[in-house]
Amino acid sequence: MKINLFLSLVVLMTSLIGCQPTSQYLGDPELPYPPDRDPVVGDILHLPTGFFVDQGAMLDQAGRTQVVFVGETHDNPASHRLQENILQALEQNNPGNITLAMEMFTPSQQKVLDLWVSGKLSEKEFLQQVNWYHNWGMNFAFYRPLLNYCRDHKIPILALNAEKSLKQNVARTPWAELTAEEQEQLPEMDHRDPYQQAMVHAIFSDHKMGEAMLDGFQRVQTLWDETMAQNLAAYLQNEGKNRQILVIAGGNHIRYGFGIPRRLFRRVPVSFLLIGSEELEIPEDKKDRLMNVVKPAYPMPPYHFLTFTRYEDLPNPGVKLGIMLDKVDKGLMIKGVIPGSIAELQGLKEGDILMQIDAQQLKEPFDLIYELQQKSSHDHAELTLQRQSRSIIKEIHFSTP
Repeated sequence: MKINLFLSLVVLMTSLIGCQPTSQYLGDPELPYPPDRDPVVGDILHLPTGFFVDQGAMLDQAGRTQVVFVGETHDNPASHRLQENILQALEQNNPGNITLAMEMFTPSQQKVLDLWVSGKLSEKEFLQQVNWYHNWGMNFAFYRPLLNYCRDHKIPILALNAEKSLKQNVARTPWAELTAEEQEQLPEMDHRDPYQQAMVHAIFSDHKMGEAMLDGFQRVQTLWDETMAQNLAAYLQNEGKNRQILVIAGGNHIRYGFGIPRRLFRRVPVSFLLIGSEELEIPEDKKDRLMNVVKPAYPMPPYHFLTFTRYEDLPNPGVKLGIMLDKVDKGLMIKGVIPGSIAELQGLKEGDILMQIDAQQLKEPFDLIYELQQKSSHDHAELTLQRQSRSIIKEIHFSTP
């Protein structure tokens, strides 16, 4: 009789539990243990536990993990400083056994990366050979300390991303309509991740585009994440088998783990750690960079460790003349001058042919871009140009009144 009563109670409890709504959470799944105070700039929060920790504790955890993912805000120096601190700590803890893997490069650029690490290229040669300003476009000053550290300490850099031509084709062509050659270039794909789909729809909601554009955006996001995961997996299964890897990529490829990390784990079940940053202080002139996105609610913390930063400016972002150029036999012809720009204020005119800046000959637009990136607003430069049939030397001051 007692046994029957016990079994009846078990059945009843099981039925009651089974009837509970499965979508209800106890607390916030993204922050299961809310911290006891609001974060401030400089804080590091361990999201799974809600404890604030110092940098040493975070770096100790990173040193125990095979793959450390760091999600970046591309144009925030504080985000890149975090990457540098982690890379230095990993190298000091495990010297000669660290690899930096980067979203910013593709496998076709791997030989150039190897030459850079070996010290065989100047910075200008490196940027020219990877076609930096065309392929990535961000100011190189954000990444210079990180790449210089790799070169100085002979830390291999692994190119992760999909080739630009394939990304462009995938953006405008449904999977089934890709050519056989393009299909062969694709990694193993999982198109069904609900969290990534929700993220893409949220981002897309801030852009007034059609359904076809949304589908293209979704395809490219999946291609990026799967390609980077596949390139990481191939490295870990071969020459990087016993190495620690620091992976840097945009936050949307790492946050919540459904981008690169989970797709890597599907291929190679390695230990990994997610580290990210959040800007608490955003200057007024940077608020227009923020997307108006209503973020989906996710059932997991976005990172293991979250650092809190300011949205900073580059200390020396270089300067811009404000001109549009065409390459010609004698140099670079100005085909347009932006109103109110340094070029207009300093008297440069449409049709001028720029031949030299200081002692540097100008053969390609890259030559001028690179030299301007080395200048500050307090500097000046000597421009040699041809105007109609006259040769003119102009001293250009980059400070504006």
